[in-house]
Amino acid sequence: MTFIDTHCHLYDEAFDADREQTIQRAIDAGVDMMLLPDIDSSSTARLDALYEHEPSHFRRMAGLHPTSVKEDFETELTHVRGRLEKGGFVAVGEIGMDLYWDRTYEEQQREVLKRQMLWAEEFNLPVALHIRKAHNEVFGLLRDLNRATYRGVMHCFGGSLQEAQRAVEMGFMLGIGGVVTFKNAAMAEIARVIPLDHLLLETDAPYLSPVPHRGQRNESSYIPLIAQKIADLRGITIAEVAEQTTANARALFGIQ
Repeated sequence: MTFIDTHCHLYDEAFDADREQTIQRAIDAGVDMMLLPDIDSSSTARLDALYEHEPSHFRRMAGLHPTSVKEDFETELTHVRGRLEKGGFVAVGEIGMDLYWDRTYEEQQREVLKRQMLWAEEFNLPVALHIRKAHNEVFGLLRDLNRATYRGVMHCFGGSLQEAQRAVEMGFMLGIGGVVTFKNAAMAEIARVIPLDHLLLETDAPYLSPVPHRGQRNESSYIPLIAQKIADLRGITIAEVAEQTTANARALFGIQ
């Protein structure tokens, strides 16, 4: 079985002490491809260094994370635009809206998301959306963009089943991570009901470790734990989950 971790931050400082071993554990667990979303200009150098060190096991995204949208967002967007123009990315991400902590930059987040959605179209790339306490706002923006369909993933999906079905109808895949292993009835229902050809596996490492590692640093080698939980919920084998979600990721992100 082979898996793809479609969203992880293995360039994060949390892995500085044992990054090589962490990567090897993932490969040994069958996770032979890991996708690296960007955050902002401060994370770019670390992300690129990891990709260049292990290009056979990593793919890169370029984007401005919503929690990094501040007064200098135009400068940050110029940085993203320059990266996209150079090419070599599988998605625009991670982008989106996050209103969990405060709404100070809500309008700026909306503008930044809109612009990056348009760039994704221009460069023919899917998007990796980060949405936290902002599903209504993001769905409203997508409605205003008025596209017949969209191409991308709602990463670390945390909405309701109704919102999940709405996202799928719009063309999005759903990123399922460690939360599905928690005692969370909504996530379990989403993983059980949404068609498997619309699901992707992800860790969001170093965050949101699955059970039995909850509360500890997350890593890509835990992807099979997530896959097994989905398999159990659906009454199928982990091999079926691995095969379909890997095919989904390859198709969405253009991975050969």
